[in-house]
Amino acid sequence: MADASVIEELIQFLSVTTRPDIRNTALVHVEGTTATRVGRLAIGKQLLPVAETLGELVRSEGIDESHKKQAYHIVVNLSSEDSYAEKLALELSYISYLLQTIVDPSSPFARQACMILNNLTRNKAGAARVLTILEHEENHVGMNKLVESFCIEGYNKKSSSLDFVGPLLSNLTQLNEAREFILDRERCVVQRLIPFTQYRLSMVRRRGVVTVLRNCCFDTACHEWLLGDHVDILPHLLLPLAGPEELSEEDMEGLPDDLQYLEESKKREDDPDIRVMLLEAIYQLCSTKEGRRIVKEKRTYVILREYYNWERDATVKSLCGKVIEVLIMEEPQPGMENMREVEIPEEVKAQLDKMKEMERQEIEEQEGQEKD
Repeated sequence: MADASVIEELIQFLSVTTRPDIRNTALVHVEGTTATRVGRLAIGKQLLPVAETLGELVRSEGIDESHKKQAYHIVVNLSSEDSYAEKLALELSYISYLLQTIVDPSSPFARQACMILNNLTRNKAGAARVLTILEHEENHVGMNKLVESFCIEGYNKKSSSLDFVGPLLSNLTQLNEAREFILDRERCVVQRLIPFTQYRLSMVRRRGVVTVLRNCCFDTACHEWLLGDHVDILPHLLLPLAGPEELSEEDMEGLPDDLQYLEESKKREDDPDIRVMLLEAIYQLCSTKEGRRIVKEKRTYVILREYYNWERDATVKSLCGKVIEVLIMEEPQPGMENMREVEIPEEVKAQLDKMKEMERQEIEEQEGQEKD
């Protein structure tokens, strides 16, 4: 592993003017160094010189693709380090180029560009700079083009995955401006994103989209629109939590059509982090009186009741219990509409305690059967 002084010497050999065989040796050394956290931190003050030199490499014509791939990989590694990400986000000179690479359908490096920008936008400062470039730079890739490239199946003709545009968009929705774009009623962005809550080919893509939706659900002014016919977000949040259990006709009455008569092969979302965000989105939709009314009317409780009995992750199960509390409680008195501020009635607590006790007994029975 190279130390900082060696890296400083190697920078000159990463140049576009360096003989390819020498450049290859330098790239191999730096790539190996940045493969570990200790190595990345050893880069130290050479962070920007290395990143900028690699940027020149990936932007240059006539450079061997394998060298460009190595250069991208090194920047991905460097930007994954939290202590470097904000500095790179604020000072890197080729963020516009990375955005252009993502939306270029003929680029073989769109995936790497997505990963770098995903790393750079995890903090708000980085997200703000990338969003500013999206909105105001002359190349004007724009949020709309970014969403379009993400939503069109097979957009990239070089089979360079755009899955990481999902978490990039979720990072950007830390900011009000990005959420306003997603929630613009004329653009139909939410409607284009919600089908990806069931996208089984990529957990990265699913997680990114669900995070975007969760973040947007914090905007209470949009709840009625999100829950209404123009978006109808609730079935898309509930379907990943729904299982193959056979429901009674009484239970199915009032359920959205997409949640009725599910196949025996229906599987729930297998990633607990995604399940948490789905529950958080539903919980946020219940934070307003009208939102609660719609969520209750669409029989959300029925789906969450079955899901609660299925869930084995204690943290996720606890969150599901909180959402159920909201759904089975009486509507609060005027001035107490925020359910998080309302004391839970004793009879509701008893119902939840009963559910938890049944869950505990089921787990004990399972453990006993396994021992036998």
